[in-house]
Amino acid sequence: MDNRAEVREFLMTRRARITPEAAGITAGGNRRVEGLRRSEVASLAGVSVEYYSKLERGAIAGASASVLDALARALQLDETETAHLFDLARAADGVPTSGRPRRRAAGTPVPRQSLQWALASITDGIAFVRDQRQNLLAVNDLGRAFYSPAIGDGGRTPNLARFQFLDPAAREFYPDWEKFAEMCVAIMRAEAGRDPHDKALQDLVGELSTRSDHFRTLWAAHNVRTHGAGTKRFHHPVVGELTLAYEEFALTAEPGNVMLIYTAEPGSPSAERLRLLASWSAEHPAAVDAEGRP
Repeated sequence: MDNRAEVREFLMTRRARITPEAAGITAGGNRRVEGLRRSEVASLAGVSVEYYSKLERGAIAGASASVLDALARALQLDETETAHLFDLARAADGVPTSGRPRRRAAGTPVPRQSLQWALASITDGIAFVRDQRQNLLAVNDLGRAFYSPAIGDGGRTPNLARFQFLDPAAREFYPDWEKFAEMCVAIMRAEAGRDPHDKALQDLVGELSTRSDHFRTLWAAHNVRTHGAGTKRFHHPVVGELTLAYEEFALTAEPGNVMLIYTAEPGSPSAERLRLLASWSAEHPAAVDAEGRP
């Protein structure tokens, strides 16, 4: 990915979303730009207009941490957006981003046996591992039954982004499909900023941009986010509606990979439906296996 273009588009989209009022600036008439002017951002950040214009053209290499912090404050960036700005600056300087070493191979790794054992030990929740390219690398038994619509026929490694944007079944599986789509793309955009040299991720973005107008529009928005923790709604073809809390854990032994665990509130209808799904998968292993195994 072109780092200068990434920097330019990110700064321009962040500048365009801030109104003068939100920035504490008295707006005059005849404003030709959406959001703030370059001169206004420069003033808020305490840098010259010429220097900010240079940054917005993508020439961010060599920018100091103090300048980047000032820019983040001026553009009212949240924590994830600020980290993304620093990642873009590090990439421009040619150094590893966010302390994450680059992967030596572009292929999909085989999960360690001990990691498989750890996932298998989680029996009351959905546990799975995905990489920064949204590949579903490993799941526990309940996770395999839960993600059976996304796993498919096992012909290739399941990919949650491809399922989200290219499989019609995703719109039923995710009742809040639009929200999930925005989240998926924002996470991928943040990952692309951390490692702009990840060819496999570039190829995935290219594929989805070609095949999905919705993905292409969301990618152009340059929004970023992390997964973290929260609550999501699902509609499973076997047990119906599920409201699940999720927690994300970074795998320090595999930089870039994360483990996510979905659980239901104890005693809730969703907890009962998860138990039903576990019973169903135990009674119908052939039906689950027919969907494929990561």
